[in-house]
Amino acid sequence: MSEQLITPELRQWILQQAQAGHTADSVLEAMKASGWEEHVALDALEEVMVAHVGETQVVAQKVPEVLNDGVSRVWAHDKYVNVLVQIRHPRVVVFGDFLSLDECEQLKALAQPRMTRSQTVVHATGDSEVNDVRTSQGMFFGRGENELCQRIEARIAALVHWPVENGEGIQVLRYAPGAQYKPHFDYFDPNQPGTAPILKRGGQRVGTVVMYLNTPDSGGATTFPDAGVDVHALAGQAVFFAYGLPHPSTKTLHGGAPVREGEKWVATKWMRERAFE
Repeated sequence: MSEQLITPELRQWILQQAQAGHTADSVLEAMKASGWEEHVALDALEEVMVAHVGETQVVAQKVPEVLNDGVSRVWAHDKYVNVLVQIRHPRVVVFGDFLSLDECEQLKALAQPRMTRSQTVVHATGDSEVNDVRTSQGMFFGRGENELCQRIEARIAALVHWPVENGEGIQVLRYAPGAQYKPHFDYFDPNQPGTAPILKRGGQRVGTVVMYLNTPDSGGATTFPDAGVDVHALAGQAVFFAYGLPHPSTKTLHGGAPVREGEKWVATKWMRERAFE
């Protein structure tokens, strides 16, 4: 069977469907009914990145991506990073030696004095609240707040080919024994009324990098239930995943499994479509 290719004509057709008011769901189903394989259809949708929030159309031409041409070791701004695992759908890449152990300890030390109970976004209003879904402690650094954050942000930008200014500040989280983050999506639900004001600050989230600052004694993996993938937390490693559409079909549902022994520290970086303000 010949490989299905994403052609300029297909991209133009997807754009036309979006401009005509069709949702990402309906375009995906139409492509599958016409014989397109689901992963090819999703790749095409994510490449064109056409989504609708009510009457508002959001169009972008690319999402964060790791372009390594099959090489297992890539240069990322100031150091080589190892590419350990790559999954196409969902788009997940696991990196080794992303942070040095010294960088992990520095980030933890800088974050520790500012840690408070983590909150989640209330999609109906756009506000945040404490929720049993997320039982960690956390804090946010402002983008470029210190030299260490600047270095890590530049490393991420070089690795996934996405501008530094299109990223939110780094969030550091600490999970004590028993703490977890139940499965969720990182994009903002376009069907919720609280999403519109959030999107004004830089558009949708389109990619995530989770960096592990320590190795828990037991538990604490980053899980992708729809893909059947678990990424274990190992100090210095990181996992990147991209989601060009704010839709479950990206299979980027993920969570932080409960920590059974010890504690887990992670740093998370979210990337937006446009400059984040």
